[in-house]
Amino acid sequence: MNKKISNQKAWWFVAPVIVLVAFNAVIPLMTVVNYSVQETFGNNVFFWEGVKWFETVLNSERFHASLGRQMMFTSIILLIEVPLGVAIALTMPKKGVWVSVCLVFMAMPLLIPWNVVGAMWNIFALPDIGLLGRAINALGIDYNFTSQPLSAWFTTILMDVWHWTSLVVLLAYAGLSSIPDAYYQAAKIDGAKPWAVFRYIQLPKMKRVLTIAILLRFMDSFMIYTEPFVLTGGGPGNTTTFLSIDLVKIALGQFDLGPAAAMSLVYFLIVLLVSWLFYTLMMKDEAQ
Repeated sequence: MNKKISNQKAWWFVAPVIVLVAFNAVIPLMTVVNYSVQETFGNNVFFWEGVKWFETVLNSERFHASLGRQMMFTSIILLIEVPLGVAIALTMPKKGVWVSVCLVFMAMPLLIPWNVVGAMWNIFALPDIGLLGRAINALGIDYNFTSQPLSAWFTTILMDVWHWTSLVVLLAYAGLSSIPDAYYQAAKIDGAKPWAVFRYIQLPKMKRVLTIAILLRFMDSFMIYTEPFVLTGGGPGNTTTFLSIDLVKIALGQFDLGPAAAMSLVYFLIVLLVSWLFYTLMMKDEAQ
């Protein structure tokens, strides 16, 4: 009977990573937890408040409104970017020099910093001097994202679609490229139509990468801050004040550290819970 020998030397390589993660994540998280159950008026003097700030946040109409806007934005983004990304990936060439060209063009929006994206679209969409703003108004449509809520939403969504659809495209294309040619040859012999090929071959084979794409886009869009803040500043009014923007306003604008810390923890738990539920539902058949 052979006794299995375990090698513990790998922990020496993992230990620095664990320490780094603890320093960058766990310690700041504990600081937020500390602020969420206490009150401070400065000079590093704290007063115990218990769960008071959590009750305040969960009963706040302001939090509910921001959460509603955030959920609506994320839902719209996912409904647009995932199908659009898959559609673009299906039309991209599979062989030849154009593959590299298409991949480079698809990756370009992802290389632009978030604050630059917001500034670009702010200028691009201005009704007076922006190309997009002037073009829409030239069509006879009253468009001004600085004063019209619907225009602000349209511009914010269009900006995010332009910036992040490429991520879905690249992941979907990677999934399509991993499908062996034998599947397509068998489908051709059976006389399968393009929709049948997509439904029974391509889509199932892309399930894992699409799960990753949707999870990444959900987390990114649910925590979006820089682009809409630079573009609209959360306005007009509170039209595009998503959870992240509202959280910063409470923490830095009003300097209410207790409610802001409690809100950030609730925010974190919502993202974590929804991501876990979605991943569980998407991958439940994989274990069978």
